[in-house]
Amino acid sequence: MPHAPRSHSHPPIGGFLKRGFDVLGATIGLILLSPLFVLLALLVKASGPGSIFYGHARVGRSGQSFKCLKFRTMMQDGAGVLAQHFADNPSAAAEWEATRKLQDDPRVTRVGAVLRKLSLDELPQILNILRGDMSIVGPRPVVADELDLYGPAAVYYLKSRPGLTGLWQVSGRNDVSYVSRVAFDTHYVENWSFRTDLSIILRTVPAVLASRGSY
Repeated sequence: MPHAPRSHSHPPIGGFLKRGFDVLGATIGLILLSPLFVLLALLVKASGPGSIFYGHARVGRSGQSFKCLKFRTMMQDGAGVLAQHFADNPSAAAEWEATRKLQDDPRVTRVGAVLRKLSLDELPQILNILRGDMSIVGPRPVVADELDLYGPAAVYYLKSRPGLTGLWQVSGRNDVSYVSRVAFDTHYVENWSFRTDLSIILRTVPAVLASRGSY
C-alpha cells in the first residue's frame, strides 16, 4: 500500500498562541510532576531488564518523523513474545491487524499495565512537547503505516502536531473504531480553537481517572 501523502506547506494550527501555551504548560507540568517522574522511573527500572524510557518512531507535523517518548511498559524481548503470541492466537493477530492494539498484550509488564491503565506511561511526552514534536492537545500520534489508513484525511493530521491528549483521548481511546479516530482528528483540525483545547484538557482528567479505553 502506498504511503499517505506528506504535507510540507502548512503552518501548524494554532500558531504562536498554541505553541506558547504548550511551552508554558509543559514547563509547569515538568516542574510539578518531577517527584512523580522519579518514582515512576524507579518502578520501571525495578520491573525488569531494559531502559527506563522507550522512544517509538511516529509521524509528526508535515510528515516529519520523531521519537515519541514513553516510560517502558514492555519486557525486553517484546518482538519475540508477540510473534509467538500471534502464532498461538490467530484472533489476537486479527485484533492487531484491525486496531494496532491488543487488549491483552503479553509483552506488557505488571508495572507497565498499571502505568498504561492510568496513562502514566505517556508523561515523558512532556519532553516531546518542549522539543516541538508534539502539542498538549492534538491528533493521536501514529506510525507511518497507520497514517496510510487515514487516506485523504491524512492532510488534516499533518497540519497539526500530535497531542498528549485529544478528542480520541476523551472519547474512549482504544474503545473507538479506527474510522472514528480519523474522524476525531479531522474534526479537531478543521474546527480548532483555543477554547476547544482548554475544554479537551479539562475533559482529560475524568477520562484518565475513569481509565476508559486504556490498555
